This record gives sequence, C-alpha cells and structure tokens, in this order.
Amino acid sequence: MGIIAPLLPLYAESLGASGIWIGVIFAGFSISRALFMPLIGNISDRKGRRIFICTGLLVYAVISLGYIWASRVSELTFVRLMHGFASAMVVPIAQAYIGDLAPEGKEGAWMGYFNAAFVAGFGFGPLMGGVLTDYFSMETAFYTMGVLNLLAFILAFFLLPEVRRKKESSQSPQPSFPRMRQSGVMKGLFSFRAVQSFGMGAFMAFFPLFGDDLGLSPGRIGAVLAIYLLLIATALFSSGRIADVFNRKALVISGSLVSLVFIALVPSMQNFWQLSGLCIFGAVGGALSLPAASALTVEEGKKYGMGSAMGVFNMAMSIGMATGPLMGGLIADLMNIDSVFYFGACMGLFGVGLFIWFTR
Repeated sequence: MGIIAPLLPLYAESLGASGIWIGVIFAGFSISRALFMPLIGNISDRKGRRIFICTGLLVYAVISLGYIWASRVSELTFVRLMHGFASAMVVPIAQAYIGDLAPEGKEGAWMGYFNAAFVAGFGFGPLMGGVLTDYFSMETAFYTMGVLNLLAFILAFFLLPEVRRKKESSQSPQPSFPRMRQSGVMKGLFSFRAVQSFGMGAFMAFFPLFGDDLGLSPGRIGAVLAIYLLLIATALFSSGRIADVFNRKALVISGSLVSLVFIALVPSMQNFWQLSGLCIFGAVGGALSLPAASALTVEEGKKYGMGSAMGVFNMAMSIGMATGPLMGGLIADLMNIDSVFYFGACMGLFGVGLFIWFTR
C-alpha cells in the first residue's frame, strides 16, 4: 500500500486535479473505510477473522490495476473508494486477530510488534514507488503494488489459520456498540485518533507536492517518507513494551505533542537533508503514541468485542484521514501548502485536549 504514497498526489495533479480534488481523491479511501470498518469488525467477532483478511487482500490485488485504468479524476476517485472498502477487511481485522492472541498485561508489546511490521512495510513502499517511477514509470509501480498484494493474499490463504478463540461463556464480551459508547476511554481514543489522523492525512496528501515545490524527485520524496516510517517501525519493537510498563495515557499525550510539532515544522525545511533530520524527531512521537493507544484499545476490546473496538478505533482514523485532505485541499487552494501543515498541527493539539478530557 505504501508504494502509492509519494505518487498519488502527483498522479492526480497530472490528470488535472486541483487542490480540493486531490483532497477528495485521498479522502475517498478513508470514507469507504470509515463506513464499512465497524460493520465488518462486528461481524468478524461472530464469524471469524480469516475470511475477511483473505478477501480484502484479493480485492487489493485486483484494484491495484485500477490505478492504471483510471484516466480521469472521477475514475481515480472510484478506484480509491474501492481500495478503502478492501482496507476495511484487512487492517482492523488483522489488529483484532492480534488482540485476540495478546496475553493479559502484554497488549502493548504485541500491538507494538504488529504495528512495527505494518509500518515497516508501509515505510519501504514509498521508497520503492519513488525509485520505480524514477527509473521506469508510474505504471510499473502500480503493477508492482498489485503483485505484492497478490503475494500477501496467497500467503494469508495458505498459511494463516483461523484464530483459536475461547468458547463463549456468560463472562465473554458480546459485541456491543451501545455499551462501548459509554466508555470514556473509547471516547478519548476515538477523538484522539480522529483528530490526529486529520493532521496526518493532510500531511500525507500534500507533502509530495511540498517536496515537488522544493525540487525533489519522486524517489527523494519517497525516501523522506520511508525514513520517517521506518524509524517509527524500528522504535515500535521496544516502545510497545514501554507501553506495558509506563502509563499508557501519558504516552499517548506526549507522543501526540511531539507529532504535532513535527508537522508544524515541515514548512520551515528547505532541502532533503533538513526534512530527513526532522523525520528523526517526528518518529519519536509516532513510536510513543501508537502502541499505547493500540494497547488501550485492546483493553477495551476485551470488554466490548475485539473486532468492534478495532473497527471503531480505525474508523476514527479513517474519518481524520478523509477530512484532513479535504480541508487541506481547500486551504491549499485558498492560501498555500504551508498553511496546510500549520492547520494540521493545530488540529493535533485539539485532539490531545479531547483525549485528556474524555479520559480524565
């Protein structure tokens, strides 16, 4: 999936997309994710995880070819909507799968391992996509994405067992959205994840255009994103265990503050090396907040249903990732790209305040 990160804004711009349309194209993925994730997560609590993971990966492989087919902005938006639908069957369900297996008191470590693997793959993607585009073509990058997704489907289909879940008893958590809405922790996690993702969505949508304005090639834009994500992935292996020792709420707050400062400093960077150095600082924020927030979600999932809790947690991310590019596109059209990053940082601060309020 990460292959497309440095390419999509440039590809959309080549099709004639304005700033707001770039936001719409990015948002399409997250809108369909947000609509389907809670429902699919709830069903997976009753029917099992494996079928959704395998189906989603197969749709990933097919829809990758849609990026090559799309020749208009409207067609590219449709492809993004279908890509988001497939994602609703993969990421939150895989997280719920790990949550089912995580031992009591080690939720942070297990979710840290999962997030490290996910972010590492997502981190190599932009580098691969940028290099393939520099040396071959953008279509080559899309074909590569399809082949890798097909490989993931084959591995999951033949090697992934259905999770062995405990037999239902009177004490087993029953999937319940009404009861989940009463949880202050879930409200805090939802608010934090939605608003934090708002800033990150704006960053991911418009950073490639910011890098292009600085004269960076797609390969170097992908390299900056890869540095940022791979540093987070490396840190997640140990920071997950930290989330099992220290106060998880404090880690979410401190990590979020670092992340919003990172986004606010992006416009002041002038070249590839400055951006790369800033990524080292920004990676600390993601490494602290993500496993702690995931571990808190696993705790709530044991009360309300793991698939349901992960579906809601990821729905919040999708809402932020949808609205961030949309608002970012509007701001970029009315003002400039630098203002997008400042606005995203302000929204991140608002999200920290909401998390503190609901989990007080």
